[in-house]
Amino acid sequence: MRHDYAYPFRIDATSHQAAQSSYSDHVGQMIRQVLLTDPGERVCLPEFGCGLRRLVFAPNSDALRATTKLLVMQSLSRWLAGQIEVKDVRISGADKADEGVLEIAIDYLLIETQEQQQATIEVR
Repeated sequence: MRHDYAYPFRIDATSHQAAQSSYSDHVGQMIRQVLLTDPGERVCLPEFGCGLRRLVFAPNSDALRATTKLLVMQSLSRWLAGQIEVKDVRISGADKADEGVLEIAIDYLLIETQEQQQATIEVR
């Protein structure tokens, strides 16, 4: 069973070493990191990220959902190409448009284990 460092990085209280998580949890954490990081936020890798938070206050429309879906698929394909294969991206949040919330559900395949997984991210 493969394990990787947990994100965000932290020290495990019991072992006093870097906390670890299962491979599938680690990939889910990497997805959140890619999607919630704005390009330019990382000094040494300025192109990294998706920039979803910029879209939260855009007018809720079909164009917003299409743009969000495209950004998510492109970002995950670019930064996690060796880890996952994105199968589907669904955007919702019309019922929370007044609150400035986007809900993103991602269906993906873990390439290493061939397991189907789903990640849901709420962007505020």
